[in-house]
Amino acid sequence: MARLLLVLGLVIGWFGPALAGTCDPAVIDIRDGGTTVRFSVEIADTNELRALGLMNRPSIPQFSSMLFVYNRPRVMTFWMKNTLIPLDMLFIDETGTVASIHENAVPLSEATINGGDNIQYVLEIRGGLSAMLGLHVGAELRHPAFSQEIAAWPCE
Repeated sequence: MARLLLVLGLVIGWFGPALAGTCDPAVIDIRDGGTTVRFSVEIADTNELRALGLMNRPSIPQFSSMLFVYNRPRVMTFWMKNTLIPLDMLFIDETGTVASIHENAVPLSEATINGGDNIQYVLEIRGGLSAMLGLHVGAELRHPAFSQEIAAWPCE
């Protein structure tokens, strides 16, 4: 029942704005098959912001996220040191397409999480949410941080 209510909330509250075609720096849209969802987003685009990430936060609202932005694609690894909440990490290529997903990263773990090669962005969301929403490798994201010339889902 909770999943049904979540899906209905997405349809009513999120589909309309996410399908409108605009790009707002404060939100990020994800589409995967017939599902489209919108998250509020914080941007981590400096070394200092990327190093801090979502560390030391006791919680994160359900449809909030953090987008880590790098200058170019590279081998991407993350860890959860000083991160108090489980997170799903979506590792994204230069076109804004999900290349891999790490679900439910363990809080406070110093284990290396390998996101793969040719990753330019990482989106962190609440742990378990990618499975609940049915997000998969190949999902496309829309945000002005992605190079619009090569984006799989460009801003309109």
